[in-house]
Amino acid sequence: MATSTTTNTKEVKDFWTTEERKTSKEKYGCEIIISNGSSKEVMTRNAPTDAYVVKYIQEEKLCCDLTRGTKVTMFDMYWDKFKSSLKSIEYGNGTIKPNLWGYKAPQQKKKRKG
Repeated sequence: MATSTTTNTKEVKDFWTTEERKTSKEKYGCEIIISNGSSKEVMTRNAPTDAYVVKYIQEEKLCCDLTRGTKVTMFDMYWDKFKSSLKSIEYGNGTIKPNLWGYKAPQQKKKRKG
């Protein structure tokens, strides 16, 4: 008897286009780390300490983003995009120093056998 299993993967809609993500860095100085994530995803400790959790209503659903930037410019960016559906901007739970966020250690050169 053959049984079939189906995986119930839920596709998450991203409300930010690639162009909007690019201009958010240039125009507002904000970086969207996680877009439309779950509460658990955006409250991760593996994020910079200067990241904020932004909550807004879209398609009758509460959405959460993890975003870096100053609170004032972040508010401007989300207000320009979502208007009055913006609900809150709160501190995130990140523990990584902002200057070390995205840092990759340089590769060590191979030592010669002598």
